[in-house]
Amino acid sequence: MFVSSDQQLPAAMDEKTRLRALDDYAVFDTPPDIDLDRLVELAARVYGTPVAALSLVGKERLYFKSRFGMEATGIGREGSFCSYAIAGDGLFLVPDARKDERFASHPLVKEPPQIRFYAGIPLVAPAGQKIGTLCILDTKPWPKFTEDDRKNLEDVAALVMNRLELRRLDHAKQGGHSRFERMASTSPDAIVGADCSGRINYWNAAAETLFGYSAREAMGEPIGLIFPHRVKKLQTAELMSLANCGTSSPSAQQLGLVAQRRDGSEFAAELSLSVWRENDDDVSFAAILRDVTDREQGEQRLFGLALLDPVTGLPNRAFLIERLQETAAKEAGTLLLLDLLGFKDLNDSLGHVMADLVLSEAAERLRGHLGPKSTLSRVGADEFAVFLPGVMDHAQASKHAEDIMQLFATPFAISGESVHVGVNVGIAVCPAHGTRAEELLANADLALQNAKTALGSGYQFFKPSLRRAVIARRTYEAELRQALEKSQFELFYQPQVRLADRKLTGAEALLRWRHPERGLLTPGDFLSVLESSTLAAPVGDWVLKTACAQAAAWRRWGMSDFRMAVNLFGAQFNSGDLPTRVEQVLLQNNLPADALELEITENIMLRHDESIIVPLREMCAWGVGIAFDDYGTGFASLSLLKRYPVTRLKIDKGFVRDLCTDAEDAAIIQAIMYLGRRLGLAVIAEGIETEAQEEALRLYGCVEAQGYLYGRPFPALSFSDFLKQDRERTVA
Repeated sequence: MFVSSDQQLPAAMDEKTRLRALDDYAVFDTPPDIDLDRLVELAARVYGTPVAALSLVGKERLYFKSRFGMEATGIGREGSFCSYAIAGDGLFLVPDARKDERFASHPLVKEPPQIRFYAGIPLVAPAGQKIGTLCILDTKPWPKFTEDDRKNLEDVAALVMNRLELRRLDHAKQGGHSRFERMASTSPDAIVGADCSGRINYWNAAAETLFGYSAREAMGEPIGLIFPHRVKKLQTAELMSLANCGTSSPSAQQLGLVAQRRDGSEFAAELSLSVWRENDDDVSFAAILRDVTDREQGEQRLFGLALLDPVTGLPNRAFLIERLQETAAKEAGTLLLLDLLGFKDLNDSLGHVMADLVLSEAAERLRGHLGPKSTLSRVGADEFAVFLPGVMDHAQASKHAEDIMQLFATPFAISGESVHVGVNVGIAVCPAHGTRAEELLANADLALQNAKTALGSGYQFFKPSLRRAVIARRTYEAELRQALEKSQFELFYQPQVRLADRKLTGAEALLRWRHPERGLLTPGDFLSVLESSTLAAPVGDWVLKTACAQAAAWRRWGMSDFRMAVNLFGAQFNSGDLPTRVEQVLLQNNLPADALELEITENIMLRHDESIIVPLREMCAWGVGIAFDDYGTGFASLSLLKRYPVTRLKIDKGFVRDLCTDAEDAAIIQAIMYLGRRLGLAVIAEGIETEAQEEALRLYGCVEAQGYLYGRPFPALSFSDFLKQDRERTVA
């Protein structure tokens, strides 16, 4: 609620109780707290005020535990803004101090910084005592302070109070275990105590509420009870390591992790550790835990208002754009856009908490390297931007890019783990590559995408040809969308035969595009654009439905064992329901599962990794075939065979082409055949064009093949004629 500036300070107040509560926080004569400083600066930046402070109201003085924009560490309490603020229950507002007789003669108003405006929110301890305020101050009056302004200040004050509560509990441990438990019983935070073996020996009421276990159920259980199974071992080890170190700084013992409730639901948690030893006994500790999901969302909103990134504290994309708009039009410079290599895999495997630690460390490395005139920003999930004013020479820009890549050559030490993260860099130079902020960013991004196409880390400058390629690509994507809408896609079918007698066993469905101007196009003309567009999944589903319907028709003609091979796009796995869609197609066409074989490439496996194993296993269990296409051409084929539910290997035509003249190709094919036999996998070779190739494959033990020797890809009608001829040949 709002408190008007004419509110009177109450004559009576339980001051002794309030001061005892303030003492619990041990905030006087202690080192600066960077987290509190960060939040006070955040308040100033959200409102654009020159001054903000965390003020603690003592018996006779105000102590500015954290402050932004002023030198004073404290002032006398009498007649102060904050003394009035703690007397109320909500926002205390002074629109113009010079016009308010209570404050007109106050030193902060009469002397520098000559405050005119004040807004403060009381900081309230768990038992209800008001220990101080979070306040913003301005040297000019504010005629208006909105409801949104009030809410934002309350949200920052809540973050400050969260941090102070950690201080209170950490201070409590210095009085021993029993004092800590007395204070912990009133804490709004979940507090879980454990002995040196990691067995839970304390569980407060807030822990019961947060995790869903009663104290009776939790006592004596391993501390890993509060962690998900997938990270239980790692997080328990990290927690015990911190406890055994026995350090006393709250900041040093803060840890972000993933916690789990009794019902199995997971949440992002912040853990702070209090450690003590009593009577020379073994170490004991208490973990103070919070569900920070809502807080993180609130922080992101507030930091967004302040043009700062909440994870790294760096300026965000909006700030960078403002900076570029101010300088790029009138000053030469270079924009470097950085992308962290391997960050997505790190995030997926270790979780966003560990990933945030990597981002923070990356930001610190870049801060330490760059000069004071540079602008460093975090502009995306794993992207940073560096603007170097005055740098426009390509050689200088290249040197900066190389230095930044060298910064990331050293592994990150994160929670005992050695994490390797490389970097790619895209470079746009002003004014040569643009003078508008968005134009420079877009061109640097194009250069970055070009750098990412190469293996390993590297850097690339923007070139106009990159822009032309993007425009051409967008035009092509629009044409592909029309192709789907206007039924311009067709399927051709290439026969697959048994080598022993050339008996037809099935066909591979191959996509074609009957372009209205360019004629019939094969996949080499459009597949790379299609695969990376939003059309990949719907086109892939169309191929699956069309091919299965055709297979059902041919099986009804008497080809009861006919098998249809269908190539999958990686995008078809993204929705997570591919098995359901495949099952529906099979049921709609009355096809048995073994009538369908799904072909996947190594690229799909590597890009989607774990997300495709479960659906492939599910479909394989029904009897659907899983073929590894272009086998032998990739980098991790052998390891992938162990992990993925593959039923058939397809020997790439590149090995078959020179099979009869190249000993190395012949050796590779023989090795693939050996692998197939040892692993119980079927093998099919593609690209057979001569009888000599056919004979060699037969001698090596290959059972099936496809290629021009048996038939080129046919449209459905022509393939039907081929089927009739095959049946007649078989009958004869």
